[in-house]
Amino acid sequence: MTAPAVQISTLAAYVEHETERWRQWFAAAPPDVLDLPLGAGAEGTVRTLVKHIFAVELRYAQRLAGTPVSGYEALADETVDQLWRIHRTANSIRARWLADATPEALDAILVSDTRKLGRIESRAHTVVVHSLVHGIRHWAQIAMVLRQHGHGGLWEHDWLLNPAVQ
Repeated sequence: MTAPAVQISTLAAYVEHETERWRQWFAAAPPDVLDLPLGAGAEGTVRTLVKHIFAVELRYAQRLAGTPVSGYEALADETVDQLWRIHRTANSIRARWLADATPEALDAILVSDTRKLGRIESRAHTVVVHSLVHGIRHWAQIAMVLRQHGHGGLWEHDWLLNPAVQ
């Protein structure tokens, strides 16, 4: 019997749909919403967390592709367009890599020198899933910060309701 599985492309479609909804929301929001503090026990702002989401996507996509990893500080984050450019670049690299990925490539061990965790070793398929799920977790944090600052009324984020996975 074959175990049920969710395709990585389905998870990626969910993430892409949600990320585009966030882009639209931030493009219409007052610019200073990006500078809201994350709150007690968390350093940074909404902007720094959005940049973190996209930088992780990009840097892991670059590792998968075997290309030089962008320096975190070099990634422009002053505008919504600049932030989402990081995401679009990451998404493009990851999608190209996945289109050609063999079972052997997905099972390969990647060594990553990370900013916070130091050196880690992970299988490529784990890196792909992490780069997608990582953002889901942080977008939930951002949604809570926005609600705490009076920016409620966001759309439903549930997997069950996302048109990309229906």
